[in-house]
Amino acid sequence: MRFVIQRDHLLQSVQDVMRAVTSRTTIPILTGIKIVATEEGVTLTGSDSDISIESFIPREEDDKEIVEIKQTGAIVLQAKFFSEIVKKLPTDTVEIDVQNHLQTVIRSGKSEFNLNGLDAEEYPHLPQIAEENLFRVPTDLLKALIRQTVFAVSTSETRPILTGVNWKVENNELTCIATDSHRLALRKALLETEVEGKHNVVIPGKSLTELSKTLDDTAEKVDIVITENQVLFKAKHLLFFSRLLEGNYPDTARLIPNDSKTDVVLNAKEFLHAIDRASLLAREGRNNVVKFSTVEDYAIEVSSNTPEIGKVVEEIQSQSIEGEELKISFSAKYMMDALKALEGSEIQVSFTGAMRPFVIRPMNDDTTLQLILPVRTY
Repeated sequence: MRFVIQRDHLLQSVQDVMRAVTSRTTIPILTGIKIVATEEGVTLTGSDSDISIESFIPREEDDKEIVEIKQTGAIVLQAKFFSEIVKKLPTDTVEIDVQNHLQTVIRSGKSEFNLNGLDAEEYPHLPQIAEENLFRVPTDLLKALIRQTVFAVSTSETRPILTGVNWKVENNELTCIATDSHRLALRKALLETEVEGKHNVVIPGKSLTELSKTLDDTAEKVDIVITENQVLFKAKHLLFFSRLLEGNYPDTARLIPNDSKTDVVLNAKEFLHAIDRASLLAREGRNNVVKFSTVEDYAIEVSSNTPEIGKVVEEIQSQSIEGEELKISFSAKYMMDALKALEGSEIQVSFTGAMRPFVIRPMNDDTTLQLILPVRTY
């Protein structure tokens, strides 16, 4: 195998597939990147058997030559060394030449590296996914769906299913839900393409985080194909496979209250900054808890008290307060995460009592909500 390639294209592809490569794998060949050169171009693959990423570099794009294929073939190179080499090569073009016994020469300018390769035949095959039942989502919307939910997945392996995000597709609507049993994030989106049947799967949070980092911010569509145990995201020149988590996701619909006793409308940014300030003295204490109470004249008091450090009290004006008076405590971190995930300047917080979960929604937007369980302090 021998080809000459533009370094920036190679580097971009290497960085994309490196997201799937891990040093902690039981299959030694997966610490490598598989490189395949065909007449059409060069394909790089990285995998840790949970996530697999395949990046394709075409021979030419927009009438510019990117790769010159001199001899087709395939090799697996140690990802750690190969990625560092490509990053630091001196000139804009790179020649990769596989010689006898998988010896691979990487040349750029006056610099030449020799790497020992591995046999590409031994690299596990990527899942073959039939693409009958795909749906499309614009890239920027997909990234928003991930950003607004993935932070709420559980980081504890005691209930593995909660380390993923529940994706449901029904009646041309995609609903993404994440919960770690102390908070919940939900985002819905209408799909532009007709989707046959229903899907209800759980995608590992880690996979979605890596996918989001791999995708560019564009309005181009990503094709999504869901099978029994895999999901495939297809963007331009990029395939991203992830295994699905096994098991049933809990029925979260029961957690979301339908009614409320107190509704408060606030400016999201003001509220976020107030919570941030209150948490300064709460960090050391129990799980950085802040207290929230309604006071007179449509005002809200946000406070925190850690006896050995001190206390902070701040009043902020709300746009409106309806219903009963309220005192409640919650984790500052959960509230800040939730507020950062919501879009829009005005939010409505709906409470159903001091010890019941409460819901935060952007005003005039029913596609997204955040739910937090309070902490018992009063």
